[in-house]
Amino acid sequence: MTQNVTTIGFDADDTLWHNEVFFRNTQAQFTDLLRDYADADHLHERLLEAERRNLGHYGFGIKGFVLSMIETAIEVTEERVPAATIAQLIAAGREMLRHPIELLPEARAAVEAAAATHRVVLITKGDLLDQERKLAQSGLGELFDGIEIVSDKTAAVYADIFARHGDGAERALMAGNSMKSDVLPVIEAGGWGVFVPHEDNWALEHAEPPAHPDQAARFRSLASLAPLPALLEEIG
Repeated sequence: MTQNVTTIGFDADDTLWHNEVFFRNTQAQFTDLLRDYADADHLHERLLEAERRNLGHYGFGIKGFVLSMIETAIEVTEERVPAATIAQLIAAGREMLRHPIELLPEARAAVEAAAATHRVVLITKGDLLDQERKLAQSGLGELFDGIEIVSDKTAAVYADIFARHGDGAERALMAGNSMKSDVLPVIEAGGWGVFVPHEDNWALEHAEPPAHPDQAARFRSLASLAPLPALLEEIG
């Protein structure tokens, strides 16, 4: 029997292990450090604006986040931010780069089940060194047939990855917690997109589900990775 889907892509951060919570905790420190200059809501808005503005320069990940915090601190204090505050933001970033990996409950079982019947590829974006560190600590590396750490996730990127690691995007499925990065572009490339929401999702990764009937037919949403093996059996 020919499989409709032969290759499964997994996102990493907040799909296989926790990640956004560390950004939220550091942002809380950032807010506390600058509480004398701006209220929390204003700081969050200015930081998000800086992150959006800087994605094209720094890419995704902790280093870009720290630089955006420093830039925001300089702006909201009208260049009066104390050097000690900047040093504390840098230290907070270093601490983020050292945080231990905590797998989501269903992560290992889901990857193992998929690997028993399909080719599996880890597809993640962000800082190369940090993503490699997290993958090594996760203990999941040996389960994957391929590892792809990319600067961004677009339809063209998915088409290239699934052409090299499988039978093309048309016979691939991607599972992840970002509608914008893990679902919509792979569906655009011709594959299946499975949305597995996480309680902490970055605002810049928000997007609406596919509305066009042809694309919606290749979209699924799961509460966790636990039902993924049953979905793979259903799709065939």
